[in-house]
Amino acid sequence: MTDRRILVTAALPYANGQIHIGHLVEYIQTDIWVRFQKLRGNRTVFFCADDTHGTAIMIRAREEGRTEEEVIAEMSEAHQRDFAAFGIEFDNYGSTNSPENRELCNGIWKSIREAGLVKEEDRRDLYDPEANLFLPDRFVRGTCPNCHAVNQPGDNCSKCGSTYSPPELIDPRSVISGAVPEAKMMPHALIELERLHDFLEEWSQSGKHLQPEVANNLRGQFLGDPDSEDGAKELRDWDVSRPMPYFGFEIPDFKGNGWYVWFDAPIGYMASTKQWCDRTGENFDDWWKSDDAEIHHFIGKDITYFHTLFWPGMLKTAGFSLPEKVHIHGFLRVDGEKMSKSQGTFIMASTYLNHLEPDYLRYFYASKLGPGLGDIDLNLEEFVNRVNSHLVGNIVNLASRSAKFVSGGTLCEEYPDDGGLFTAAVAKADQIAEFYEQCDFASATLEILQLADEANRFINDRAPWKLKKDPEKAEEVRQICSIVLNLFRQLAVFLQPVLPKLAEQAGELLNAPISNWDDAKTPLTGTPVSEFKHMMQRITKAQVDTMVDESVVEEPADEGSADNESPWNDGPEALEAEPMTEECTIDDFVKVDLRVARVIEAKDVPEANKLLNLTLSLGGGETRNVFAGIKAAYKPEDLVGRLVVCVANLKPRQMKFGLSEGMVCASGPGKADVFLLDVDDGAVPGQRVH
Repeated sequence: MTDRRILVTAALPYANGQIHIGHLVEYIQTDIWVRFQKLRGNRTVFFCADDTHGTAIMIRAREEGRTEEEVIAEMSEAHQRDFAAFGIEFDNYGSTNSPENRELCNGIWKSIREAGLVKEEDRRDLYDPEANLFLPDRFVRGTCPNCHAVNQPGDNCSKCGSTYSPPELIDPRSVISGAVPEAKMMPHALIELERLHDFLEEWSQSGKHLQPEVANNLRGQFLGDPDSEDGAKELRDWDVSRPMPYFGFEIPDFKGNGWYVWFDAPIGYMASTKQWCDRTGENFDDWWKSDDAEIHHFIGKDITYFHTLFWPGMLKTAGFSLPEKVHIHGFLRVDGEKMSKSQGTFIMASTYLNHLEPDYLRYFYASKLGPGLGDIDLNLEEFVNRVNSHLVGNIVNLASRSAKFVSGGTLCEEYPDDGGLFTAAVAKADQIAEFYEQCDFASATLEILQLADEANRFINDRAPWKLKKDPEKAEEVRQICSIVLNLFRQLAVFLQPVLPKLAEQAGELLNAPISNWDDAKTPLTGTPVSEFKHMMQRITKAQVDTMVDESVVEEPADEGSADNESPWNDGPEALEAEPMTEECTIDDFVKVDLRVARVIEAKDVPEANKLLNLTLSLGGGETRNVFAGIKAAYKPEDLVGRLVVCVANLKPRQMKFGLSEGMVCASGPGKADVFLLDVDDGAVPGQRVH
């Protein structure tokens, strides 16, 4: 076990909207990771704040006849209430409209100015002639100039991830009035990010701070590859000012302009830390200017660029510590589609709480969250089944079926022989811990469920409810229940980051509070057993349906809106990782003879780390010997008989393992992520692929 000092943040929710179940993916993920670190004995602090600045708050306050401060105070209270209800515990929850944030913004801006990274120039701004104000990024919608996705905001595209300024949008319109905005030249302050190119490339491509797919995307889209024909790309200047009127901090040396929200919002992490330090007597520099403290940010993939290029550049220039890791997650989909108000799947946190227990959602998200950027699908039928079978039927059931037989008594003074179940689970503890550490909560919960399966088999085989009828079996019943309750407590320790309430209930039942990961490594003996109290109940589809019905909001159809977008949510990552090659003619294409082939033999190549040796039949006795780099993805025995697509006229190549006479077609980035192209039923070996 290590003794680390870890500072953790989650992205700042905007103060103009309520928390919904899509937001909760990130905050539950972060809270699980924080609780795990604390359970391991690491000094871990968790900070967040409301993102309060911008035109939306200003307009809402005017419409409601209130001050901006009154609006954001009300929203902060609502946000913190929702977070607390879902068991999300912050060490401090602040606001970007705080004096601490203003002070830090001024100091960081001064450092950037002194580093010579700021330039001023006139730029086009979009002005709404009906609303009589300049339109910030989020109040302009249009078509992305890069990928041509419709209905995109004015700063970055949710489809391809590219960034741009509002005037670059195709066919822009004002979100406030619907008017076509006018372009006006206004003075702007910009940070010359390209001057930090070498540092940002080194930091983002080190393999330490970002997930591989994130680093690859940054290189492909923003940084470029200096060793390629195209060379390194020049980073665009970052426009960090917005003309007033604008609810936000005015730039002290650039009057009439406020800081762009993506300048002051991440500084809000630091301001929230500062508030905590002032309250607790901690030293701010010990957390933000120390090599002994790790900084971890948790964010959604839509704000990757700001946290992996802008933010490290700001911190480096101002002399603050850089993030140890930026953990990036995907979006939430419900029943395979984007959250939809009209379908009732855009569910507010408060609405969910009216119908269901928060731990159900915490567990379901944990069972789906891996270390990558893939989206999470909240399939509502699967949600009900997992809660009922995994939580109630598999884990809580262990306590409910055993505690009542020893309630009011004590566990055995010596832990009975359980056939090695407790020890086997202890042996899994380090692997489960590593899964938590890597944010692979899905694998952690899977391991824990497998342990629960073993414990359930144990109690089912011994059936203490039957033995209880025989007074002479009383001690045997006590031994069985002592084992099962210890196995239950062990599971509760492993699940404490996900289900803190269940861990607390387990501690109360067995009069032994769970406070450390090592609590799972030693069984309890001789401790009193309290009366069993209900821990968790099954849910019904009717409860979920009622929640969905309550969430339905009738809205007019909006062409290009989220509800009308493609349900498949195919992202740009694969294409960005391997950009399109130059155009070819039909004459070029027909030179490649693609044929349907059947794998008639598949063998391992022991001397090679990646290769399998395939014998492909093209029909009529025609075969090809092929070496394919798919060992990490496929077992040889699973390939025999399968139809594949092969390049049949590839010039043979002599390898040290033998002669390779072709190539099988597959997709994917490599290693275990390789996918052979399938052939529909009816195709036969030898047919040409056109």
